[in-house]
Formats: sequence, C-alpha cells, structure tokens
Amino acid sequence: MAEAKRTQWVDYNPQEIEDLIVNLSNQGMGPAQIGMALRDQYGVPNVKAITKKRVNQILTEKKLASDIPRDLLNLIRRSVALQKHLQQNSKDFSSKRGYQLTVSKIRRLVDYYVTNGQLPADWRYTPETAALLVK
Repeated sequence: MAEAKRTQWVDYNPQEIEDLIVNLSNQGMGPAQIGMALRDQYGVPNVKAITKKRVNQILTEKKLASDIPRDLLNLIRRSVALQKHLQQNSKDFSSKRGYQLTVSKIRRLVDYYVTNGQLPADWRYTPETAALLVK
C-alpha cells in the first residue's frame, strides 16, 4: 500500500533516483547540493522515503563519496582562507583569533572522525596539507 502512495507523488523509481544522484555527483555536486537539486529540479522531496537510503549512503555504495567528510573540508577551506588573509594582514588580531578557533574545531572534529573510523588513525591536520586539500 505504501508503494502505491509513493509512486503517486514522485515520477521516478528508486533506481532512476540513484542514477540521478550518480550523475549529479559526477557533475561535481556535494550531497547537500544533490538533495537540493533533486528537490528543486526533479520534484523528489525526500530521497530516503523512496530509496530507503540517504544520499551519502548511495554515494558510498557507488564509491563516489569523498574521503574527507564535508563539514571537515569546509572548516579546512575556512582555515586556508584565514591563513592567506593573515599573511597579508599580520596585525589583524580578530582574524588571528578566528583562525585559532577554526583550527581548534578542525582538531576536535578530526579526533571525532578518527574514533568513529571515518578517518584513518594516522590522519593529522597541518596547514601545509590543508592548502593541498583545498586546491
């Protein structure tokens, strides 16, 4: 009965939605962007309700998921931008404090992901590797 209701409001079957997710990922979109594109452009309000999987789970199954979690990568991007700013503006102490707080958040998040097994145990944050990750 739930299957019949599901097909009334969505024109795609679960396999088609997975194919759309793979195509959108190959275009360079992240999981959140894929979800919004499916909602806004394809009329799929909730991927999990149809496929019984989240977008990240589908990307992981298809081996398209990023090695580094998206929230950690966003913090690393912010730290690299602050680092470049501080090289040009060495007297900007509020930005220096923001950089210190961002690095602290990165280190705490890395500890969390290492204990949960999402990052290897020897993964470390350094400003040099951060600049390489962002490029």
